[in-house]
Amino acid sequence: MKFSETGVPEKRLTSLHEFNHAVVACRACPRLVAWREKVARDKVRRFQHEEYWGRPVPSFGPVSARLLVVGLAPAAHGANRTGRMFTGDRSGEWLYRALYRARFASQEQSIARGDSLTLRDCRITAVAHCAPPENKLTTDEIQACSHFLRDEIAMMKKLRVVVALGRVAFEVVDRMLEAPDERKHDFHHGAAYKLMNKVTLIASYHPSQQNTFTGKLTEEMLDDLFRLVRRHIDA
Repeated sequence: MKFSETGVPEKRLTSLHEFNHAVVACRACPRLVAWREKVARDKVRRFQHEEYWGRPVPSFGPVSARLLVVGLAPAAHGANRTGRMFTGDRSGEWLYRALYRARFASQEQSIARGDSLTLRDCRITAVAHCAPPENKLTTDEIQACSHFLRDEIAMMKKLRVVVALGRVAFEVVDRMLEAPDERKHDFHHGAAYKLMNKVTLIASYHPSQQNTFTGKLTEEMLDDLFRLVRRHIDA
C-alpha cells in the first residue's frame, strides 16, 4: 500500500488491516491534526494522568456486521483520549447502553479500547476520524475523510442498515449511497429510507448532551430506533 505525504492511501482500501493502518496514519487535514495533538498534550484536569490517543480513531466492530452506526467525529476528551469510537464521553454512554439493550453490544459501558466490550453484528464509525475544534467539521475536512467511509462500506458485504447519528452524518451517507439523480432525503428522527444499493438508511438525533439534556432525544426514543433497526436487519 502506497500513501501520499499526508498519509492518505493512493488506492482504494480493500482489507481491514490496510484500512486501520491508513486511518491512524492520516494527516490530511492540518487543522484537525493540530487540534487533536494539542488536546492530547494540554490535557484537562480530570484526565491529566491519562495518556491520550491523540491520533485518528479507527472504526470499531466487525466488518461482517449488518449494522453500521455513523457519528460525526471523535470527541476531544472522549475517543481522542481513549482511541475507541464513542468511548469516554456522555454520548458514548447513551449509545452503548442502547446497543446493549438491543443486543448489539456485550455490555452497556465502554471505558477504554482495552476493556472487554465487543460489538455483535454492529460496527461504529464516523464521518471524520479526528476530533474537530468545537465539534464542527469544515466541508473540506468532510470531503477529505469521505474515502475512508466509502471504502469501509464497500468492505461490509453483509451490510443491511446504516444508522446516521445527526444531520451531517445522515447527509454524507445519503449522498454517498444514493443514486446521483435521486432527490436527497429529509432528516428527521426515526426516518428510514431504502437506498440504491438496498441498504436502509435510518436517521437518528445524535446522543449529544445538547439533545439528551433537553429531552430532544430520550433513551426510549433510542430503544425504539434500534428496535426498528432490528426489524430491518431481520426482515
